[in-house]
Amino acid sequence: MSSSRTMPDRLRLPFQFDVARLQADLASLPAGTWVRHFNTMNYEGEWSGVPLRAVAGSAQALYPDPTGLERYEDTPLLASCPAFQDVLAAFSCPIGSARLLKLAAGAHIREHTDYNLGFDDGEVRLHVPIVTHPDVAFFVAGQRVRLLPGECWYLDLNLPHRVDNPSDTDRVHLVLDCVVDDWLRGIFEQARAESLRVA
Repeated sequence: MSSSRTMPDRLRLPFQFDVARLQADLASLPAGTWVRHFNTMNYEGEWSGVPLRAVAGSAQALYPDPTGLERYEDTPLLASCPAFQDVLAAFSCPIGSARLLKLAAGAHIREHTDYNLGFDDGEVRLHVPIVTHPDVAFFVAGQRVRLLPGECWYLDLNLPHRVDNPSDTDRVHLVLDCVVDDWLRGIFEQARAESLRVA
């Protein structure tokens, strides 16, 4: 951890969500709800998503515009997904974008960095894996992070990161962009203390 970073670049947060319920919500989605990821230069194969909270509640707005002035609202699809609703309800901090992101079997996300998505920037991107495979490899700053279904992870995506899915399974995460307020700061402090205790 660098001297300018107050949190590790990866941290498992103290949540464990019901994988069977998450997967049931996922299975209930109509096939036509998936939207191709907008950043086509950064991947090979299929990378797509389903907006659950988006600017103006648009079911087609996959891009979480960091400069946008419009409010984020639930999309109509979220109302029919009780397990996804429960994940969002577990966070007592402001949530901007919430999306399902699918990296299809055989697809790869090339190494890239994102915009102001570290703890010290005041906004974090959290990942809740729903479906994955042991061969799926998520790398942050050159080091692999193992993300298991039902867990919740913070990753500092200001750092170079990439994902490889050489498996025959589509990897799907629920991804939340959250404002770092006092409540979330407390969750991070709890998680960091636990990580130091078990290290």
